[in-house]
Amino acid sequence: MENRKILGVIGGLGPIATAHFMELVINMTDVNTDQQHLPMIVYNMPFIPDRTAYILDNEKENPLPLMLSFGQQLQKQGADCIAIPCVTAHYFMDALEKGVDVPIINGVRETVAHLKENGIQRVGIMATDGTISSGIFHRELEKQGLVPIAPSKEAQKCVMHLIFENVKAGIPAEMDRFFAAAEDLKEQGAEAIILGCTELSLIKRDHQIGAGFVDAMEVLARQSVLSCGKPLKKEYDCLITK
Repeated sequence: MENRKILGVIGGLGPIATAHFMELVINMTDVNTDQQHLPMIVYNMPFIPDRTAYILDNEKENPLPLMLSFGQQLQKQGADCIAIPCVTAHYFMDALEKGVDVPIINGVRETVAHLKENGIQRVGIMATDGTISSGIFHRELEKQGLVPIAPSKEAQKCVMHLIFENVKAGIPAEMDRFFAAAEDLKEQGAEAIILGCTELSLIKRDHQIGAGFVDAMEVLARQSVLSCGKPLKKEYDCLITK
């Protein structure tokens, strides 16, 4: 019988990023008919509290209880594994894995592994303040023997402006800020740069950003296809931009 594993998605973090994630999964799957595509149960829940706000100030509302609740509901509805198209939400991965009894795909771990497989050693990180301060990429990069490089203070302000004042606000990305942040990381020796926020994934979708970037959401989508036993199109074997 044909494989019919179901992917559960805890989404809405933000909503456009979730829609883009679904499109990535569909486009990456090497099939010929509707019926062969990967079934998904998608919870688009934008009211989940802001992850960065809580990481930076634990007095703010904790998003974990709602994410756990939706993960448990997806499990009950038959999801075989779960993806969360929000990199900052990976801060809560340990607690989510303990509270949900189906595998949750770790996009941070898979992104670092993909870079390592492709011979990258020094890695720049473009992500939210919450992701940077939590150290989730730093720890995983060091664990897998790679060198993490964070933006300078000014470059990080550019990244946050792009994420919150541009993409989340529905305003066109100010690409001079994007390239300034990328150049800062390259000057520090980065061989490749992780786009470690789903809003940055949308910038990659809409703009020519050049070589040496890997989009963590593309890696998450790729691994979702593979984890659910679907065939991957050959052009997605390597996700580092050329």
